[in-house]
Amino acid sequence: MSQGKLGKFLSQNIIYLVLVVLVAAISMYSPNFLSVTSFRDILIQSSPRVIIALGSAMILITAGCDLSAGRVVGLTAVVSASLTQLPDYPRPFFEHLPELPLILPIVIAIVVGAIIGLVSGVIVAYLKIVPFISTLGTMVITYGICSLYFDMEPNNSQPIGGLRPEFTQIGTGSLDLGFMTIPYIVIIAAIISLIMYVVYNKTILGKNMFAIGGNPQAAVVSGINVAVTLVIIYVIAGALYGVGGILEAARTGGATNNYGNMYELDAIAASVVGGVSITGGIGTVPGIIAGVLIFTVINYGLTFVGMGPYWQLIIKGLIIVVAVAFDVRKSMARK
Repeated sequence: MSQGKLGKFLSQNIIYLVLVVLVAAISMYSPNFLSVTSFRDILIQSSPRVIIALGSAMILITAGCDLSAGRVVGLTAVVSASLTQLPDYPRPFFEHLPELPLILPIVIAIVVGAIIGLVSGVIVAYLKIVPFISTLGTMVITYGICSLYFDMEPNNSQPIGGLRPEFTQIGTGSLDLGFMTIPYIVIIAAIISLIMYVVYNKTILGKNMFAIGGNPQAAVVSGINVAVTLVIIYVIAGALYGVGGILEAARTGGATNNYGNMYELDAIAASVVGGVSITGGIGTVPGIIAGVLIFTVINYGLTFVGMGPYWQLIIKGLIIVVAVAFDVRKSMARK
């Protein structure tokens, strides 16, 4: 392989090489890390975050950012948990609520996420407020709404628990294939990732998304309805955050109004590390998934070897800075 081809290969696959190096380095320090249990835990923890990052990355590709993602996750986790408690739970969120069909709380939570995305999209697309400021506002508003809902009588800000087994099974159960078991939460993440791959690469919406991020003026000249496209993208992102919130509530068996805290920054960081450009117009679904896996491996792996959480934050911060520096250099080279 020539030097030029080697350089091109490394630049195109650096994210996957980093993931392999991380796993190898942690495994050398602690060989027990290379176990089925470890990889299963990493996949389970990554699954909701992959879905959230896929939504957040859509907005990044349009040269925007969404700071409300984490709080939407928290609100939808609280909503879905509050509607799926066991009827005989001694401290119910709704005292006289009958047992609802399981699909109903799930749909309600996704719709709540989509509505918040709709609000953010309208503010960005039609009021022309920059995404950073508009989603900062919706982030604060969403957290306020979630806290008010969470503090309603008779719950009074108590952690929501006692969820129905068929709901928690979504986050903790597995499909038994005989020779192996696959967690339902991983299957859901894989299906949504496949759907989003099609949306990103095979649909008019995906092509318009990349066009808007690459050159919004050219997108307008080419006949793309930028405002409508942006609103649709924000709605889809909000719905994906809703799915992430549902999975987090199902995985942990409960919810509080602090669920999802800082998830938006993790999603943005994972997307950038995975190759999504902060200047817009560039990003791939496999890269985003790899970015999420890298941060999950860091969190899980460094905890596995006994490294404190504060050191983990420093390492994650350094990775983000390096990734953004590379992205800026690539953007300057393209220009």
